Amino acid sequence: MAGKATTLQQETPLVSGTEYAFAQRMQKTPKSFIREILKVTENPDIISFAGGLPNPELIDVDGIAQAAKEVFEKDGRTALQYSTTEGYPALRRFIAERYKKRLGMEISPDEILITNGSQQCLDLIGKILINPGDRVAIERPGYLGAIQVFSLYEPVFVPIDLRNDGPDPEAFKAAICKESPKLFYCIPNSQNPSGITYSPEQRQACAEILKGRRTIVVEDDAYGELQFSGKAYPPLKKLLPDQTILTGSFSKIFSPGMRMGWVCAPKKIMEQLVIAKQASDLHSNYLSQRIASQYLETNDIDAHIRKIRAAYSMQRDCMVGALAEEMPTGITWTCPEGGMFVWVTLPAGMSAMDVFSAALKEQVAVLPGIPFYVDGGGTDTLRLNFSNASPERIREGVRRLGKVIRSLQ
Repeated sequence: MAGKATTLQQETPLVSGTEYAFAQRMQKTPKSFIREILKVTENPDIISFAGGLPNPELIDVDGIAQAAKEVFEKDGRTALQYSTTEGYPALRRFIAERYKKRLGMEISPDEILITNGSQQCLDLIGKILINPGDRVAIERPGYLGAIQVFSLYEPVFVPIDLRNDGPDPEAFKAAICKESPKLFYCIPNSQNPSGITYSPEQRQACAEILKGRRTIVVEDDAYGELQFSGKAYPPLKKLLPDQTILTGSFSKIFSPGMRMGWVCAPKKIMEQLVIAKQASDLHSNYLSQRIASQYLETNDIDAHIRKIRAAYSMQRDCMVGALAEEMPTGITWTCPEGGMFVWVTLPAGMSAMDVFSAALKEQVAVLPGIPFYVDGGGTDTLRLNFSNASPERIREGVRRLGKVIRSLQ
């Protein structure tokens, strides 16, 4: 027997340098630049503004643990079983009722599908709507996660330049009329990466331009609850209910590690999303859904969100103040109304990649803006995250960053 095994091994040797026939779509899908950078910043001595992590001190560990205990005690066997694709009914009802409470929107629980984070929303949308060569309009700069997931489906991206209060209406209208994109993907509240928030006037203008066209709006509202003033802006979904797919996330207000998001869509689109979801993973983590639902039933989520807003507002103020003190002339930055990011524009001719490399040597990590542009650009921009660093580390990190930029000037 031993001799036969040896012979078999000799007859089927391993081939080094094997070429695998990967799908062509993989050649058009970029790596997540953020994930690659996060590997570099695992060193605790590095002050990182590169990621997009919520503040871990603001995760209600005790409250979530108690909710989990109650789920296991009351209905543990059911919570550990398979479930329906659409998601736990009580959780979907909570989301629908919250839309009515916060935004005055009449949403049925049947219009809501629970997903594995809001990133899966985008993947499912891409699966059911994007064919190779389809036009997809996206903000410029645009969210890296959306760029990556939509790239799998081989669209032609149509970049939409942003002003401080949203898309320029004339340029937006020209792009929509000329390209007739199948989708327009946007983040109207505290946009990632720029931090800007669409004004009510710009939301209305966008809705009027899109109304009646074949373009479907994909409205990512990951940061809608994190407007520091507590003001709730009207979503495009409210202005274009039958033309908009709205996505949401518990990651920023509850727990990112539990990977829970949702998509809210018209009935005909929802039918296709459910089929795609079934083919993908049958259903989202049912235990996480039950724990989240129990937590939301027994805790004041509004009070928790107010706590997060207050903390992030203070961290935003700290970063913007430190930038004003430490940055040399010729550098500008946004002052976001909410969310987790400040967008920095360097002096013309200064390379964000050079800043990134030099800053790492000073043990501070920043995110160059290049991967947020689908058509090139961003070589002189940086995204800075303020939600996952203490005020002391924000001030020290910005001081180091200012030193680096002055040395490159």
